Amino acid sequence: MRITEKEVRYVAGLANLTLDDSEVARFRADLDGILEHMDQLNEVDTSGVEPMAQVLFEGAGGLREDVVETPLGSEAGLANAPQRGPGYFKVPKVVER
Repeated sequence: MRITEKEVRYVAGLANLTLDDSEVARFRADLDGILEHMDQLNEVDTSGVEPMAQVLFEGAGGLREDVVETPLGSEAGLANAPQRGPGYFKVPKVVER
């Protein structure tokens, strides 16, 4: 395996996750599988393929026409907020380190 337990625990720490040993082993195998798949994709000859700036193409249905609309406004946007300040939502602190 190319991914080490230390690397899995490092990435889990970045995501603020606590993993037990069985989860570390499972994620290590999953991440190794992803890297193996990427190696297979890197073997594909793409020399005749032009680079694309966007993966969607015309007619794909993924984009809509831009339409100018009246903005919602602060009062309407904050109308149902449980706690609010002048022009913003108040939320409880969720990140602690």
